[in-house]
Formats: sequence, C-alpha cells, structure tokens
Amino acid sequence: MSCVVVVGTQWGDEGKGKVVDLLTRQADMVVRFQGGNNAGHTLVVGGEKFILHLIPSGILHADKHCLIGNGVVLDLEVLREEVEALRKRGVKIDAENFGVSERAHLILPYHRRLDQAREARKGKTSIGTTGRGIGPCYEDKVARRGIRVADLLDPEVFRTKVEENLKEKNVLFRELLQVDPMAPEELLEARPSLADFIRPFVCNVSRKIEEALGQGKNILFEGAQGTHLDVDHGTYPFVTSSNPVAGSVCIGAGIGPTKINSVVGIVKAYTTRVGSGPFPTELDDDIGRTLREKGGEFGATTGRPRRCGWLDAVVLRDSARLNGLTHLALTKLDVLTGQKKIKICRAYRYQGEVVEEMPACLKVLESCQPVYEEWDGWEEPLRDVKKRDDLPRQAQDYLKRIEELVGVPIGIVSVGPDRDETLIMEGPSFF
Repeated sequence: MSCVVVVGTQWGDEGKGKVVDLLTRQADMVVRFQGGNNAGHTLVVGGEKFILHLIPSGILHADKHCLIGNGVVLDLEVLREEVEALRKRGVKIDAENFGVSERAHLILPYHRRLDQAREARKGKTSIGTTGRGIGPCYEDKVARRGIRVADLLDPEVFRTKVEENLKEKNVLFRELLQVDPMAPEELLEARPSLADFIRPFVCNVSRKIEEALGQGKNILFEGAQGTHLDVDHGTYPFVTSSNPVAGSVCIGAGIGPTKINSVVGIVKAYTTRVGSGPFPTELDDDIGRTLREKGGEFGATTGRPRRCGWLDAVVLRDSARLNGLTHLALTKLDVLTGQKKIKICRAYRYQGEVVEEMPACLKVLESCQPVYEEWDGWEEPLRDVKKRDDLPRQAQDYLKRIEELVGVPIGIVSVGPDRDETLIMEGPSFF
C-alpha cells in the first residue's frame, strides 16, 4: 500500500501525462485532484497520440481504476466528448474503472461567458486565461454559490441554484461586460442529458480511496498545471485558480496527509510558459524558437505557442520546498541535443544583490536578471539510450548539476515522446 503524488514543478506543460502513464504500471488507482479542462496531458503510446483534459492518464490502462476528485471543476460537456472520443479509439471507460466525485463543482455556460468577457474587457492587461470558465467556477465555489455534481442530479435543486446565480450573472453581463444575458432555460434544457451521462460514474471518491488503501492497493495522484501557477504560491495574479501543489491532494481528493508516501516533481529539461506573466530565463531568440519547434511547444488545450527559456533552478528549488519532493522526473532531455552550450539559471540578480528564491513581488521578479552557469552540450541522439550511464558525458553532467542545485535526486529521465523512451534510475522506489 502506497500513495504517490505527481506534480509539475514549473509553469505546467512539463510532461506529467507521460510520467503518470509510466507510474500507473505500478498503481491500482489513479486520481485527479485539482484543476479543470484548461489542462491538457499528451501521451504517446505505441506511436499513437492521446490528449486528455479531464480524465486521469491512467485510463489508457484497462485494469486501473481512475477517479476525478472533488477538487476538480468539471465541464460535463467536455468530459462527455472526451469519454466518447476515447471509447471510439477502443479505450474502456465504464462505472467499473472510472468515477467522479459527487462533490465536484460544475463549470456551466455562464462561467465560460464570464471568463471570456472579462478577458476581452481587459485587453492588453489580460492574464492569458484559456477562457474555459475555470476561474469563475472556483469563484462560485468559494463564494458558496457553486453547483455540484450532486446538485445536477436533483432537478429542483439545480433549477433553484441556476435561477439564483443568473440573477447576479446577468447584471454583470448587461451592465459591466456588455454581453448578452443568459436565460435559465439554456441550462435547464441541457440538464437531463448531462445528468444521465454522469449518473453511472458518480461516487464518494474519498471513500473509494479509503477502501483501496484498506485493500493494500497503490494509489497515484495526478495534478494539473505547475507549482508556479499555484494561486497561493505562484506568480500571482498570473496563475491558475486552484492549488497544483502536493498538499492540495488532501483537500482535492479527500485523504489525510499521513497517507502520502512520496512526491514526484516533473521538470522539463528547459523551461516553458504559456500566457502572460514573468519569465526570467525566457529566450526571445533563435535558441528559444528552436526549443519551441523541436520540443513541439504548443499548448495541448489551446494550441498557443509556449514561451521557452533555459532551465531555472530558482523555480525548481522553490518547488522542491513547497511540495516536499522526494524525486524529480526530467522530461524532454532529447530536445537539448545539438545545442553547443546549455545554460542553467542558478540564482537571480536584483539591484546588485544575489537572490536565490522567487520574490513574491512581481515588480521585483520582472526586474531580476538570471545568473547563469554554462555547460557543454552534446550532439549524440538520446532516444535509444536505456541507462543513465550510457548518456553522453555532457548530459550526465547536466543531470548531476540539476540534482546539486535542487537537492532532489532524479529518478526518471525522458529521452523521447513515446512511453518506452524513458530511463528509470536504479534504486528509487516510488511506491
């Protein structure tokens, strides 16, 4: 019996889906604990690409039980499309291997309209939200006016809450945002179909996890986004609306902290960021463009090009502390092949002072200059390498220096997009 948490250590898009898929081989249950369909996990299995937005990556293993916890905000239309698309590709999804928390909050059409209208109104000062309604849904949850899966299943409760919420939302739409108001009937007419779809999957996720642990099973907890998009610990306000850090598992899935055995932090071999916000190591040059093209750095959910830069050890050290990382899993090492020189940011410089942790003030962070170390690159292709010791010497030196700067051992190295193009270090036991 063991519980392992997988989190992103940068600004998301680190390759969590592949690592979760890999670790799922040792797990019996995979649980998503926060975020919404603004996240996209890309997996390549047998040369076939799968992009998942809500369903845990473990669903590609037919014998695993996958759950969506109460910390996730659900757009049921998106979930239904994802289930249908996977079923058409032969993936098993039924009540035996998939469940959704009855306490999960629902993203409704007025959340999406509110999200998009606010961003449009902000213009150049927008934060780069995906416009999926995630933020407004979390707002309603915290304001105690949210609508949960359990409410959807009760037509009278659902009607009452929708009508009450639209009284406020329509004032915002008409008077402030200057977009069309919504009639309750738009949501009420869709309710029966969505309720019929989700009903077979609804369960008490916390109880399911407790039962699995009582049976001695291994559980893998899968997060979305990355540590520095955390609404409390990230580069606020350029963050997501939930807590992607490991501690969020306890709230978003309904387990106690004493149940967690290890925390694996996913880190890309360089750094990327989607949307607005400070990015000290960003490369707005040919190297940055090469990393983007070679690494396929375009959002799985939106298709937006990702901003690319050198690896930032300041970001990683903060993530190691905030998550209590026991291991790192480094992805896309192969993308650095061919770079004559590779840099690592070990600290920042601000007004002549060396800064070794992320400043809370964005004005300060935006003025920080990276303090780089430079390392020799390598030319040899990596995708056929099976052991860390068989990597080019320069690549081995790069990995060792990351471990020294962050203070966390690397347990997994990805050298290509496919499931089998992965090195698992001898020694670390994740479960």
